[in-house]
Amino acid sequence: MKDADHDSDHEGRGTIPERSDVERTFKWSLEDLFGDTVEWENGLKEARDLMDSLESFRGKLSSSPSTLLECLRLCDRIGELTSKLYAYAHMKSHEDTRDPAGQAIAARATSLAVAASRSEAFVTPEILQIPEETLSEFLNSEGDLEIYRFFLEEILRKRDHVLSSREEELLAASGELAHAPENIFSMLTNADMIFPPIRDEKGREVPFSEERFGTFLQSRDRRVREDAYKNLYGTYGRYRNTLSASLNSALRGSLFYSRARGFGSDLESALHGDDIPLSVYSSLVDGVRERLDLLHRYVKLRGKVLEVSPVRMFDLYVPLVEEYRQEIPYRDALKMVRDGLRPLGETYLAALDEGFSGGWIDVYENRGKRGGAYSWGAYPVHPYVLLNFNDRIRDVFTLAHEMGHALHRFFTDREQPFVYSGHSIFIAEVASTTNEALLLDHLVRSASSREERMYFLNYRLEQIRTTVFRQTMFAEFEREVHGMTERGEAPSAETFCTLWRDLNEAYYGPAAEIDREIEIEWARIPHFYSPFYVYQYATGYSAATALSRSILEEGKTAADKYLRFLERGRSAPAIEVLRDAGVDMTSPGPVRTTLDLFGATLEELEMLLHK
Repeated sequence: MKDADHDSDHEGRGTIPERSDVERTFKWSLEDLFGDTVEWENGLKEARDLMDSLESFRGKLSSSPSTLLECLRLCDRIGELTSKLYAYAHMKSHEDTRDPAGQAIAARATSLAVAASRSEAFVTPEILQIPEETLSEFLNSEGDLEIYRFFLEEILRKRDHVLSSREEELLAASGELAHAPENIFSMLTNADMIFPPIRDEKGREVPFSEERFGTFLQSRDRRVREDAYKNLYGTYGRYRNTLSASLNSALRGSLFYSRARGFGSDLESALHGDDIPLSVYSSLVDGVRERLDLLHRYVKLRGKVLEVSPVRMFDLYVPLVEEYRQEIPYRDALKMVRDGLRPLGETYLAALDEGFSGGWIDVYENRGKRGGAYSWGAYPVHPYVLLNFNDRIRDVFTLAHEMGHALHRFFTDREQPFVYSGHSIFIAEVASTTNEALLLDHLVRSASSREERMYFLNYRLEQIRTTVFRQTMFAEFEREVHGMTERGEAPSAETFCTLWRDLNEAYYGPAAEIDREIEIEWARIPHFYSPFYVYQYATGYSAATALSRSILEEGKTAADKYLRFLERGRSAPAIEVLRDAGVDMTSPGPVRTTLDLFGATLEELEMLLHK
């Protein structure tokens, strides 16, 4: 059937097809990983045999450079095969989560991955026991070891914070205890916390949940927004002491591990893994603080457009411009994304075309299919993208986003050996967000009406507000509460609430009314149980904005640098990889570029709204 027919069927009757009814063109080609389950089983046996053979290297890595080389190569073979087995099994299970056979091989693949990790556990400690002089001699005498130089340097960089074998065993054994605060938070907020129903725009009583909260906040009916807001935060407020205790426990756990490993602070410990300088964190916060006037101005504009004064916190998410509702068939979405990414040049577009036509993408929803979207894959096979495309503009942005991830993997895997095929978390979202930024710029410029242009301008403002301003506010909160714990303080629920209120007042400004309900918002942020993670949303978005602006303004020179960025994987520190692409995240420059774009976009939207 044709794409348009599929769209019509999907939208018109509202039915969800069985997977067997979806045309082959719109399914991914997992046979590029393994031809069938028999081939997968053979791969599983091979992986186990390789793990058994790895044991013969235990205790011998310091004996000769050739022994170390052979061991590292074997680890790569195990990692490459295991990742293929794992990706295939889980993606297969996602095609129809109702299929017990798919769930069974996914479970077996997970067990295999755990076994692989366990089989290689001796390698890093043994490398750390090799004197640096000896390791240097190994690298000089065995030319084929050179490929592992940065990998070995990264192990040595972390040496000062690796403990004795017995101490490492004790820390590992405490892992389940360390996750207890997060588990308690999750069970309380997801399983035990019950929200009363609310009344919708037509006065009907409807169920309420955390998942539905965002939809209610976008309602045009202010009464519905306020009811949802008070419902959610009123419920959280009743558990404030328990939630304060769980967060305090997480903070103390973080302090225990950072001090056990000899770090000066929790922040230093969190940034050490990817070798991120502390200045990156402070540059982000300082850069955003400098331009809070822009956010204040945007909040004031919201009040004018929505005709509310003061702006309440539940007024921040309702769209200023009606949603762009045009139905966009998948074929049209492919063209929109390709047109948006044209500034990246022919090399990138050729790879994009290969992804669009080469069995990379699983496009449409089917019964039992996993929800959402992601990009996945396994070295050295091409990447894959799972979508649940539903003909909306947000689906077009999702396509651009996931293809950004996919092509980041594609170019890295094409140029790097397996050992450097991954990406640091610090830069993991840069390529995907750069794609979105380029697409958004294209859609703004090619908008066919004043309303359409306003919609996309408002879309950009909300992206920057929620990803840069808001996540930086989160980052400030984290820095403060971890600092309290490091100073020996025991923050209470009231301490958390007061700090949260002060931050909201600073960020949203005089046009916003900071009420009692918002004071408890800190208690519903799950990322606070993963110390100093959220700042990377803001730095990643800022890096992507700076890259996309330079590509649009400088053309081929900047696009070529960007392609080199995509190719480098983990072969160098993340900060260096970005700097070579033209973005120095240790300076406030990328954040300023992003906020300058916010200011220019805000000014244009103000002009269009007042026409």
